[in-house]
Amino acid sequence: MTHTSPTRDLLIQVGKTIISEQGYNATGINAVLKDAGVPKGSFYHYFASKEAFGLAVIEAFAEESDQQMSAMLKDPSRPAVERLCAWLNTSRTDMQRCDHSRGCLIGNLGQEMSSRSDALRDALARIFQRWEGYLADCLKDGQAEGSIRHDLDAEALAAFAMAGWQGALLRAKTVKDCRPMYEFEQTLMACLKPS
Repeated sequence: MTHTSPTRDLLIQVGKTIISEQGYNATGINAVLKDAGVPKGSFYHYFASKEAFGLAVIEAFAEESDQQMSAMLKDPSRPAVERLCAWLNTSRTDMQRCDHSRGCLIGNLGQEMSSRSDALRDALARIFQRWEGYLADCLKDGQAEGSIRHDLDAEALAAFAMAGWQGALLRAKTVKDCRPMYEFEQTLMACLKPS
């Protein structure tokens, strides 16, 4: 049974911050409890295990990201290429705001946990599929408008764009500079342009 309460929400918010900065394995439950100012018994009232907590953190992050991506990539008042650029720009701004210390929580956890937890891996894979769906829909709109090449499959382009963008985020985090993100965006836009 999923409990919803201000305490549970606070634990998830604190967990998102700590896990984003230091990873899942390095995040101890005691650190989350301390930062949240919550007693240990409260944690186990809401989460049966650290893995259950991790799943809740993933879903909360994904829900926020889904809303943001959907709003940007499905905005019918803007051309598709403009929507795509807005999404990339927002991601870059987020990276700069945290001084290149976080990257994408879903991508980070995918690298860290995919070989360690089937439940976390499956949740992360579903999220990436959803995000690729938003991208594919935007790319299809661009193909219909004539602003994006139509000789390539939109779903394949979306998978390519997501994989490349996740790599650019990782590189930006590693070098503490958004240049890899800019370079990926420029290359992606050149590849998407109709000939």
